[in-house]
Amino acid sequence: MCAEPLWSAHSHVANVESRSILCTCRPCYLLFTHPGSGGGKHRAVPERIRYASEFSAGERIWEATQIPVGTAFLFHSTVSGPAAFYPSPAGATESLLPVSVWEDAIAGSPLGVLEDDVEALLVTRHSGRFECFAVPITTCYELVGQVRLHWRGFDGGSEVWERIESFFADLRDRGERVGDDDG
Repeated sequence: MCAEPLWSAHSHVANVESRSILCTCRPCYLLFTHPGSGGGKHRAVPERIRYASEFSAGERIWEATQIPVGTAFLFHSTVSGPAAFYPSPAGATESLLPVSVWEDAIAGSPLGVLEDDVEALLVTRHSGRFECFAVPITTCYELVGQVRLHWRGFDGGSEVWERIESFFADLRDRGERVGDDDG
C-alpha cells in the first residue's frame, strides 16, 4: 500500500468491495485493524486460527451446496453476502450458498464469531468426519494455490494430496483447539 519493501512473512489487508487481498507492511496493516477505519473499504486480515475436530453441520452443508470435493471454505462478504468456495485445479470455485445454509454453518460451528470479509470457516472431511477451522481468508487462498500449483492428472497425483494433508496438519498444530472434550 505504501510501497515499502515487504519481508516474506508480511501482513494482509482485504479490499472489501473487490474481495481482493493486498500484501502490506505491518504499519499499513495496523491502520485497518479497527472497525470502520479507512472508510470501511479495507479490513486487516486477522492472523488467528481456531480449530474443532468435530463439525456436525458439515454433512448438511455438503448436501445443500452439492460441493463435489471434501474441502470448502465459507465466509460472509458485507457486499455480496455469504459465499462458499472449494479448491480446484482451476482455482477457487464458487458454489451456491443460501443464507439459511450459512446460518446453519455458523450456528453449528463451535469456533465463535467470524469477522466478515476477512475470516472464513474452512471445513474438511478427515477420517470419515468433518472438522472445521476459523482461519484468515488468506489461508484459504494458500490452500487453493497449493492445489493449483501441484495438481497433476485426473486425480491430482500423490504430491498434491501429501501437501493438502500437510497443510491441515499444520493448521491443527498452530490452531487454538476449541469445542472438543479431549482438547
